[in-house]
Amino acid sequence: MAANSTSAAPVIWLLTDNKPGHRNQLKGLGNRLRVKAGASLFWVNALDTPTPLWRALLAIPPALDRSLPHPNLIIAAGTGTHKLLLSLRLKNAKTLVIMKPGFPRSWVDGAMIPAHDGLAPNRDTLITEGVINTVTPLARITEKPEALLLLGGPSPHYDWDDDVVFGQVTHLIGEYPQWRWTISGSRRTPGALRERLNELAGLKITVADPDKTHEDWLSHSISASRAIWVTPDSMSMVCEAATSGVPTGLFQLPERSGSRVASGVQQLVEAGHVARWSDHATVMGGKTGQEKPLWEADRAAQWVIQRWLTPGTEKQKRSKRVIP
Repeated sequence: MAANSTSAAPVIWLLTDNKPGHRNQLKGLGNRLRVKAGASLFWVNALDTPTPLWRALLAIPPALDRSLPHPNLIIAAGTGTHKLLLSLRLKNAKTLVIMKPGFPRSWVDGAMIPAHDGLAPNRDTLITEGVINTVTPLARITEKPEALLLLGGPSPHYDWDDDVVFGQVTHLIGEYPQWRWTISGSRRTPGALRERLNELAGLKITVADPDKTHEDWLSHSISASRAIWVTPDSMSMVCEAATSGVPTGLFQLPERSGSRVASGVQQLVEAGHVARWSDHATVMGGKTGQEKPLWEADRAAQWVIQRWLTPGTEKQKRSKRVIP
C-alpha cells in the first residue's frame, strides 16, 4: 500500500496497551493532531497482536488488520506496545514513543518524555512538563463556589495515610461551608476511606463512585469547578487539573525519597501550575499565579507537526544534514 502524500490528511496509528493512563496520553496527543493537522486516527491494540522479540529487533512487523491505511506516523505509549512499535520501524512511517522507553531512543524517530524522568533533551526528544492528557484549558472558569476533590491511593511515591487525607478533606469543607463539593476517589483509593467519604454525602457534598462514572465525567466535573484539590500520588490527575486552568491545590502527603514522580510534582509547584496545601486560601480565592495553563498535548502536537507533518520538512532536514 502506498504511503500517503504529505499534502493529504496525515494518517496516524495509536498503539495502545489499553492501560487508562497510557491511552489517555495517546488520546490527548491524537485529539490535538486531529484538530491542528486534520489527522485521521487509528487505534491499534498491541495486546491483540503479540510481537516476538525477534520481530522487534529485526523490524519485521506481524500481520495486522489489512483495512488499516498506511500510516505517516506511528505513536506508542506503554511498555506493552514497544515490541510492536519497533517491529514497524521500516514501514515508511515515522515512529514516536511517549514516556521513557526501555530501549535506546535512537531506535525510533522521536520520543516525548516527562521532565521528571531526568533525561537530557536532544533534537529528536521533546521534554514535557508532567504528562500529556485529554483536558483542554477552559475559556472561562465558573464563578459558582464549587470545588472538586480527586483522591488517589497508596503508591510508591508518597506515604499514604487514610486519616491524613480524610482530615484534610473535612478541614476544607469546614473552612468553606458556603461551597459545594464533589469528591471522587479512584480505583486505588482504599475501601475503608471510600466508605468514610460516602458518609459525608449530603446537600452540599456529592461523593462520586469511581467505578460508575462515565468516560467524560472528569472533564465535565472540572469544567463546573472553581477550585480543584488533588492528592499528589497521581501525576496524571495533577496534570489534568493543572491543564484545565482551574486553580489547583495539592493535598499534603510525605514524599518518598528518590521518587521521580514526587520530583515532577514539585517542579509543577515551583512553576506555579499547582499550589501546596499551605496555600489553600490562595486556591480557594481563585489566584494561583499560573500565567497560562499547562497544555502539553497542544505543545506536543505542534512539535510533531513541525517535524513530520509539514510538507517539505523531511527534505529540509536532509538538506541540512552534515555528512561526517
